Amino acid sequence: MAQSFGQTEINWDKLDKTKFYVVGAGLFTGVTVALYPVSVVKTRLQVATKGAAERNAYSVAKGLLKTDGIPGLYRGFGTVIFGAIPTRIIFLSVLETTKVSAFKMLQPFGLSETTQAALANGVAGMTSSLFAQSVFVPIDVVSQKLMVQGYSGHAQYSGGIDVARKILRSDGIRGLYRGFGLSVVTYSPSSAVWWASYGSSQRFIWRHLDQGGKYDEASPSVQKIMLVQAAGGIIAGATASCITTPLDTIKTRLQVMGNDNRSSIKQVAKDLIKEDGWKGLYRGFGPRFFSMSAWGTSMILTYEYLKRLCTKDE
Repeated sequence: MAQSFGQTEINWDKLDKTKFYVVGAGLFTGVTVALYPVSVVKTRLQVATKGAAERNAYSVAKGLLKTDGIPGLYRGFGTVIFGAIPTRIIFLSVLETTKVSAFKMLQPFGLSETTQAALANGVAGMTSSLFAQSVFVPIDVVSQKLMVQGYSGHAQYSGGIDVARKILRSDGIRGLYRGFGLSVVTYSPSSAVWWASYGSSQRFIWRHLDQGGKYDEASPSVQKIMLVQAAGGIIAGATASCITTPLDTIKTRLQVMGNDNRSSIKQVAKDLIKEDGWKGLYRGFGPRFFSMSAWGTSMILTYEYLKRLCTKDE
């Protein structure tokens, strides 16, 4: 492993778990507040009908600000925050424990550092996403209905509880898990690609930095560590968004459809292609690309900072 990367890696067993979860809840909530409006704009673009006047991110944001002000950009935010804490606890716990196990399993194969990191991080990202979906999907269904209420003919609601009550009354518990299979197919590969790209790109960058200069035994500066981690987050977010946006667009449309307007995955895809050609599958790509890159970079810097902050005293 590159010397510099080895000095920046903080393993799961070195963390104060209680502090990690409590401080992490606050830090990640702050990141969500900053980036949530992008998710609202992206979701509205993905469900817009062919005749909708708002056909780009700017017009959607402008329309929301005109009609509802700043609160319009935070529709469904309370629901998301309510479900975000348990979802992240599950995700991060499974991510770190699986990553440690995966690295141990791969050691006998003699793979390169970059390949080993990509595989271990990819497996950990996919596994943690699978576990987190059980909590996240109902939150996603409710929050997305709130994001698009009153838009392109979608129903109005008084809040997250009203959405959940109406879904349960019409469809039962399975209504809250609408699009669950597609969410798994979307987010699990996306998580695998994201973490694989992040883990391997970090090692690649550190290896080239190490070759370009001589390091002493001291750890690299915090600024250098953050720059490398930010670069890895941007690369990971860009890669994942390019690969998974079509699945995310279809999933979003399925989840916000009215109960009397059910369609199959195939039919939703056909409708999108009929309306806009193949680029219809990339509706909301700009905001999603920005969101995944910005969220990925912000999240990973926050996550790595959190791990440094919660390291146990030796």
